[in-house]
Amino acid sequence: MRPARELLRKGASWIKGHKLRVILLSLILIIAAPWPAEGQFSPCCAILAAGLSSISSALQSVIGGGLNQILGIDQSIQQFEQNFVWPQNLINQARSLVGNLQGVFNQIQALTKIQVNSATLPNARQLETNLLSRNANQIAQTSANYTALYGAVPAATDASQQVRDIVDMTDAAAQTAMKRAIEIDALSDLELQAASQINQSIQNAAPGSAPIIEAQADAWLVRANAYTQAATADLMRLRAIDLANSSADIKMGATNTASLRQQLMNLLQHN
Repeated sequence: MRPARELLRKGASWIKGHKLRVILLSLILIIAAPWPAEGQFSPCCAILAAGLSSISSALQSVIGGGLNQILGIDQSIQQFEQNFVWPQNLINQARSLVGNLQGVFNQIQALTKIQVNSATLPNARQLETNLLSRNANQIAQTSANYTALYGAVPAATDASQQVRDIVDMTDAAAQTAMKRAIEIDALSDLELQAASQINQSIQNAAPGSAPIIEAQADAWLVRANAYTQAATADLMRLRAIDLANSSADIKMGATNTASLRQQLMNLLQHN
């Protein structure tokens, strides 16, 4: 009996030192092996079965309960987000609105492509085509087309230096405004393309990415304002040149009047 007791004592000691291995081995044996009759269970198997049952109960009651609570909280958060933060019906309405705006953008682009050319003579038609090209590569040809239609600065033998300076400055301001108009038309096309791309991105974007797309739209809005300010500056320059020309005409009239008065006085003195 003593050897048997000693063997059981050593076996129990080994099992205590290797609990995890024993549990895993027991699970494998229980799953893989066929179940014997109830009367064939040994005390050792009964102890293992009771231990496994205790572990399973602990997992279900302690760990399983905590996991169920976490799952319930997560489901509550998800339901709150779906109902209040990102409600699906409002998301669908926003996407529908974006689709309608895309149609508006397409109409705007179609309107900008309508031909409004009206010139009939060759020189005027060439300059008008250049100005309405909406192509920045056409800017370099503007000066030649302008000179062909409006003429060059008079030669020194044909006009006074003051007149030549005024004509040159007026031509420069007019050509600058024309070139800027071509540039702004090209920029407006790019802005419409960017707006269309942003609109399509919004239509397909997830709710969480909306701030990123909004930041891109704000950046394009700043650029558009800058282009508008540049166009306004050109208009102010043209107005300034117009006022300067009016002032120059008055000054030249006063100068001519003074010169004519002096010539008349000289004639009277000779007589």
